[in-house]
Amino acid sequence: MSAYDQLKALNITLPATANPAAAYVMFVQSGNTVFISGHIAKKDGAVWAGKLGKDLSTAQGKEAARLVAIDLIATLQDACGGDLGRVKRIVKVMSLVNSSEEFTEQHLVTNGCSELLAQVFGEKGRHARSAFGVAQIPLGACVEIEMIVELN
Repeated sequence: MSAYDQLKALNITLPATANPAAAYVMFVQSGNTVFISGHIAKKDGAVWAGKLGKDLSTAQGKEAARLVAIDLIATLQDACGGDLGRVKRIVKVMSLVNSSEEFTEQHLVTNGCSELLAQVFGEKGRHARSAFGVAQIPLGACVEIEMIVELN
């Protein structure tokens, strides 16, 4: 199944690509590699703010990371000239989780993104990954994720 077939089966419609919130671009391509800037969690069109382990549960964080993955895929589609069929491999995902000092389940939060990428892209969606707990993320967002992708 293509990535588009998988998105349809999951009842996911890709949103319009977000505009940068500061002095950066949403993605940069170097050779066959695309570096996608960090995307923050949004819910109902607004920043999904909060701190894991204080304001939000691991399950809520995982859902936030899944929503970030949808936004990342939308930006990736733009980077691919509108053709997700060009994706050769999701290489790396880096996740920042706005966490209380005691929170230690950043890896489980980030699974929301990783699991969706594997569902949409199959084996090509399985990737290397880092998940960090941080004291704060811009605009108070609960999760921010960036991605590196190899294209055909």
